[in-house]
Amino acid sequence: MYNSRKKPLEEIPEEITAIWSCTNETCNGWMRDNFAFSSQPTCPQCQSEMVKGEKKLAVLVNTSPNHAKQ
Repeated sequence: MYNSRKKPLEEIPEEITAIWSCTNETCNGWMRDNFAFSSQPTCPQCQSEMVKGEKKLAVLVNTSPNHAKQ
């Protein structure tokens, strides 16, 4: 027998997160600050400068052993 009831989705916790946004008006690139490889990153899509900002995003922890930025 087919059960058509949808299961309730688990709510994903969100928080205000530091990000880098591309300065190029035609590019919508951005990255989380804790995933950037340098202290002043360039956009990986168009190689333009990036500026610091904030965005409400799902909580995500960078567990990379190469992540030395703090």
